[in-house]
Amino acid sequence: MQATAYTFDPQTRSGSVLLDDGTPLPFDAAAFDAGGLRLLRPGQRVRIECTGQAAGAEGGPEGRRVTLVTLQTF
Repeated sequence: MQATAYTFDPQTRSGSVLLDDGTPLPFDAAAFDAGGLRLLRPGQRVRIECTGQAAGAEGGPEGRRVTLVTLQTF
């Protein structure tokens, strides 16, 4: 799935992305580290992988949890 980097804190290695419909979705250090990145700037296009879909589950909107954040390559 593709998204756009929205926020990133280099100290905690966590932040959030915006899905193409404008929905913000947070990610933690584990998801950032899984992608092998060193830095992420707001506005960069990224590829994400998520788990969970049930409403009310722990995580972001609709219970989604980001498990991987990496740069989008063409």
